[in-house]
Amino acid sequence: MLRLENITKRFSNGTLALETINLEVAPQTIVSIVGASGSGKSTLLRMISGLEVPSTGQLSWNGQPIQRSQRKISFIFQEPRLMPWLKVSHNVRLGLGPSPDREDEKLVTEAIAKVGLERFAHALPRELSGGMAQRVAIARALVARPSLVLLDEPFSALDAFNRLKLQNHLLKIWAIDRTTLLVVTHDVEEALVFSDRVIVLTGQPGRISEDFFISLP
Repeated sequence: MLRLENITKRFSNGTLALETINLEVAPQTIVSIVGASGSGKSTLLRMISGLEVPSTGQLSWNGQPIQRSQRKISFIFQEPRLMPWLKVSHNVRLGLGPSPDREDEKLVTEAIAKVGLERFAHALPRELSGGMAQRVAIARALVARPSLVLLDEPFSALDAFNRLKLQNHLLKIWAIDRTTLLVVTHDVEEALVFSDRVIVLTGQPGRISEDFFISLP
């Protein structure tokens, strides 16, 4: 269970980005956060990931404060952010961290298979389409078998066809792994199709104005 209690974020320049955020995210769910630009969506994800620190409040995972040493959280950004000189398999392996392990090769192979890129395991990023590159980013995020995956508008750079294709692919993976997904998007339709719960942030500073559940097919 991810829990945010009375979270506020004020930047060093005095800007108040988020105010009094209270949220619980149950395991094995897909939750989308929608809102206008400047409502604090990405800032919220960055705090959960540890890239930002809340000004006030408490973030916890399964009852314990979120700390880098104990959490299993992965992040998928808008862009794939692949290392251009590394093959697909080596880019995916980066998700396992710097310490090599005898199980790494098996985990990498499994992650690449999940996103359907077995034939491209030895390809370089320049040989991939935009949708394929984003699938590599998804494999990199999943390779360590995280408990929670944070997605910051992961489909926004894709055309409509590839966006829908990748959404469906990720839903199929989720149906098997049931990893908790927390997705930021500005696309309300995408949130309604992709999620079983939608959180709406409004205002500046951002506050939760709506919270509703959707039945996934």
